[in-house]
Amino acid sequence: MAKESRNDKRLARHSRIRKQLTGTPERPRLCVFRSLKNISVQIIDDVNGTTLAAASTLDKDIKAQAAYGGNKEAAKLVGEAVAKRALEKGIETVAFDRGGFLYHGRVKELADGAREAGLKF
Repeated sequence: MAKESRNDKRLARHSRIRKQLTGTPERPRLCVFRSLKNISVQIIDDVNGTTLAAASTLDKDIKAQAAYGGNKEAAKLVGEAVAKRALEKGIETVAFDRGGFLYHGRVKELADGAREAGLKF
């Protein structure tokens, strides 16, 4: 039997989270993905299967502000950017989906940045 990788364990945690968490048009899901070099986030309406807003450290405006995309400062900028884009579309409350990652470090900074910019969750 092969040893289970870290990503396999994360995906198992993510599937356990997703059993109970769905995005609706009234309260869409804020989904986080973190890699070693970047972090990205989407606001998803699972009922209609559409992405309503998204931000990433690969976006030109965020890439210009952050020298490196894999740190807490960049994650905070991504959180602020997605909150701004969501508020422009009339989305005020979301359900936070940490994607199986620990609510610590960059994921926490992204959430704090989104909250400071006006998003509620």
